[in-house]
Amino acid sequence: MAFGELLRKLWEPGRQPFAPRGFKVRLARFAPQFSGYNQHDSQELLAFLLDGLHEDLNRVKLKPYVESKDEDDRPDEELARENWENHKARNDSIIVDICQGQYKSTLVCPVCSKVSITFDPFMYLSLPLPSTLTRTLSVKLFSTDGATAPMTYTVTVAKQSRCKDVILALSKACSLGEDERILLTEPFSILDGPSLVREEDSLTAHRLPKSSEKAPLLIFVNKRTEEDSLPKKPVRYLGSPLITWVPEENFRTGADLYHVFERILQPLRKTPTVSSVNVEDAKHEENGLCNHLSEDGEMGINDNDIPNVNASVEGNPQVKAFGVCNHFLKDQKLFQFYAGEERFGAKVLVEMNKELPDIFSRARSNAHIYVEVNWPQQALEEYDVKQLETAVEGMRTGFALKKQRQEAVSLYSCLEAFLKEEPLGPEDMWYCPSCKEHRQASKKLDLWRLPDILVVHLKRFSYSRYLKNKLDTFVEFPVHDLDLCKYIPQNDKAVYDLYAISNHYGSMGGGHYTAYVKLLEENRWYSFDDSHVSPVSETDIMTPAAYVLFYCRVRNENSNGYLNHGSCQNRVRN
Repeated sequence: MAFGELLRKLWEPGRQPFAPRGFKVRLARFAPQFSGYNQHDSQELLAFLLDGLHEDLNRVKLKPYVESKDEDDRPDEELARENWENHKARNDSIIVDICQGQYKSTLVCPVCSKVSITFDPFMYLSLPLPSTLTRTLSVKLFSTDGATAPMTYTVTVAKQSRCKDVILALSKACSLGEDERILLTEPFSILDGPSLVREEDSLTAHRLPKSSEKAPLLIFVNKRTEEDSLPKKPVRYLGSPLITWVPEENFRTGADLYHVFERILQPLRKTPTVSSVNVEDAKHEENGLCNHLSEDGEMGINDNDIPNVNASVEGNPQVKAFGVCNHFLKDQKLFQFYAGEERFGAKVLVEMNKELPDIFSRARSNAHIYVEVNWPQQALEEYDVKQLETAVEGMRTGFALKKQRQEAVSLYSCLEAFLKEEPLGPEDMWYCPSCKEHRQASKKLDLWRLPDILVVHLKRFSYSRYLKNKLDTFVEFPVHDLDLCKYIPQNDKAVYDLYAISNHYGSMGGGHYTAYVKLLEENRWYSFDDSHVSPVSETDIMTPAAYVLFYCRVRNENSNGYLNHGSCQNRVRN
């Protein structure tokens, strides 16, 4: 009744403005979220209003029980028709007749590839805007052989992206070789390809040769060494763990493990100046090798233990006289290794001149060996440990970026994005009837049946864990001849004309609504701004404030083939 009174007021003769306070008060009784005078969402109000009108006008007074039948690999046409008939058996109103369409939803299990197809009704299309579809990630990439220093790469991926998508984008950014692969990690865990990348993930990546795919992984977890005299403090980790693989040969003793670790650290070593090399040390040259004995006098070194010397200093006479200065034995006193098969499990001390613990010999392919490395103060001074830190936390980068004005996008590109296949979120897991498990399936939507009155909602309000934002993207939408024929399998005419726009000006916290409406009898557009109504040119109705678009199907009802707009007018007024 309240809505009927509102319509009568709007269409009665005269040009006096009308404030629908009575309608709003009655609406708030059924929907308290719309009470008061704070800013409310016009699309949410419209959705509630259409649902309420449908229930009030439903011709079905006693809704029958409708049992869903199995797909049984039946044709889509049969499934769609059956689901629409079942929907109409319980929901039959003028709202369904002119405002509801049907889309096809396809779910695919990422594990067993089970396909599930359903057909569901819709009242409006909520289309995402491009800036909500992608996120910018800054991921630090570590080499696993000490060939290069850690580098940070910035990539753009889909908002609902999986680890394999991030790896693919990162592979292109770093020019990954055909014989290489990338391992994506967050602190203390390795992410697999199908996993969905979450907003809170702090990502790092590691570059490995493909030949190491079956080799056990060495995960070096670095932490500061606290003095025994100090009170016990929480463990202080040094950035991200370093990862490499277990060599197939020459890997038997603690010294071999140390050499592997020293090789990874090589790019982090603070380069000494030539003047710091003492020429007096040349007196101790023996066969071109300057060996620094450890404090206990032990010296067990072979050619394989000698680190490479930076080629840029080879020509210096002081360094040449000094020979290849090996820091290996000196560094043995820097680090202590404790190895274990679990991140937080028990670990055993790795001694330099003894065989490696049994966990190394019994490690199977793709196993993980965790090596806890204690860093004393001297090591912190000799290496640039800041490079171990993840400079930017992966997913949060995209939300921390300042809002920038977006380039214009078309309504068709928004629709394509809506229909694009994407993985479900962790909170929307799908129960796979084949696996008997909840899975993060991929979902694909397709339009199947379109209504006469098509409501298009542009999702300008973006919500995340870290940021709430309004998008001012300029969307170019057709005023005439919105052609959706290629998006539906039916032969029905799917060409639409625009007849109304709901605009929102402002931000998330507050704003102002206006509307543009086409008076079909006059074929003229008007601007509605509170109590002010004024004519507006059709060329001026397309703005970044457009929030909800109202389209009417244009039917070819004349024998001469010309489009008849009268039917559209009748459907809008009725």
